[in-house]
Amino acid sequence: MSRLSDKGRRLMVKGFWGKKIGMAQVFSGNDVVPVTVVDVSSWFVLDIKTEERDGYNAVKVGRVRKRYEGQPFSPEWLKKLKAYFQTVREIESRNPVQDIVVGQDADFYERFVEGALVDVSGITKGMGFAGVVKRHGFAGGPESHGSMFHRRPGTISHLRSCGKVIKGKKMPGHMGAEQQTTLNLPIVKIVKDQKAVFIKGALPGKAGSVVFVRDGVKA
Repeated sequence: MSRLSDKGRRLMVKGFWGKKIGMAQVFSGNDVVPVTVVDVSSWFVLDIKTEERDGYNAVKVGRVRKRYEGQPFSPEWLKKLKAYFQTVREIESRNPVQDIVVGQDADFYERFVEGALVDVSGITKGMGFAGVVKRHGFAGGPESHGSMFHRRPGTISHLRSCGKVIKGKKMPGHMGAEQQTTLNLPIVKIVKDQKAVFIKGALPGKAGSVVFVRDGVKA
């Protein structure tokens, strides 16, 4: 099956931005498919980047704040982006952008078809400062009475390095809040009237965060 619809072959933008809602289930015959729902509504085209003017081709898009959802686009919004838009992002284009105007809905998800494999990028959940058990999955020491090990990392060096900690050693530290991309996830369902895309599996980020969906590079 082709990854792109007829509209997708005309548009050369590499993907679309959406808001992660949460996980759900979709029934396919006798199988239950876990999916993540991505809300792609309330996104508008804010600017067209050109190679002559900006040095690259891209489309600048923004998602309006909750109070303005459902309202038609107003040119006044462009004068105060932070006041009217909750999120502003760019989508790179392979070629000069055509047939796209400022103010139209950024419905670039329509270029994909159900069954297409996509890569999804987002910022993972911030977990704060975490120890080696939570951060790296260490087993830890005995939990019995008298043990002094428990959840400690253990030795971090040896005599051969004269006590110097080896570079790359798994240690306690800040966990999460990093850019992550999950590859080759199939689009299970596209609901155009509700502007929602159902993608199989878990996506990086917490509910309410924005994610970028693009063509699968290894599909």
